[in-house]
Amino acid sequence: MKHTGRRGVVIERLFVALCLGAVIVPLGLLLILFADVLSDAVQRLGWAFLTSFPSRKAALAGVYPAFVGTLYLSFITAGLTLPLGVGAAIYLEEYERRGRLANLIELNIANLAGVPSVIYGLLGLGLFVRIAGMGRSLLAGAATLALLVLPIVIMASREALRTVPLSLREGSYALGATRWQTIRQVVLPMAFPGILTGSILAISRAVGETAPLIVVGALTYVTFLPDSLGAPFTALPIQIFNWVSRPQAEFVLNAAAGIVVLLGTMLALNAAAIFLRNRYQKRTY
Repeated sequence: MKHTGRRGVVIERLFVALCLGAVIVPLGLLLILFADVLSDAVQRLGWAFLTSFPSRKAALAGVYPAFVGTLYLSFITAGLTLPLGVGAAIYLEEYERRGRLANLIELNIANLAGVPSVIYGLLGLGLFVRIAGMGRSLLAGAATLALLVLPIVIMASREALRTVPLSLREGSYALGATRWQTIRQVVLPMAFPGILTGSILAISRAVGETAPLIVVGALTYVTFLPDSLGAPFTALPIQIFNWVSRPQAEFVLNAAAGIVVLLGTMLALNAAAIFLRNRYQKRTY
């Protein structure tokens, strides 16, 4: 029995060490990579870099149109995705009965969440750019990104709705509330922090996507800001891709600075998700 107990302790310590290594090694590599990028980026980062337009001279080039285009894409994508994603999640969780149709829908949503982003770019090119006649516009890019993150928003919203105890729904029904009143006044307020967190994280993923925007037709060199939903646009990932692909070595420093700006934008969105989740979190007793 003593040998068995010692063996169990050894196995447990080995498992803990492996788990700790699985966390430390990726984080260490990420820090090394970020430090290398930051060492190049500090030579370009500054207020002038954020407020300048692209230029053929690396020292004068900036990310202003790309940064503004990224913000526009984020807000429009969120406006298109959240109503559809949350509405679909409410229907599937609160109205749809368990059966073959529901299982088929769940399977398709899970499969769509794992489809490569370039496929969504091709879908957006055919559906929005050509069939819908949107052209290579800001709206077409945002709609393509909305399709990309829609399955993620649906899955995150459904998980948040499932965390609401059934007893709260039954109590609301016992007081005479209808199903929609129960969903609107009981279920959604309780699930709101989880829905908000999952949605913001999904939007932050869309911010960093490059392949769909390239396929849809985002411009790589823009010296103006989009003035409407039908205007041409660019984004930070496209601008970084443009700088990296140039033969001049000076543009590598600009690309590194653009990467830091993009990481900062994504970290800001993630921080907003954590802040809003903690602010609106409600405990269930």
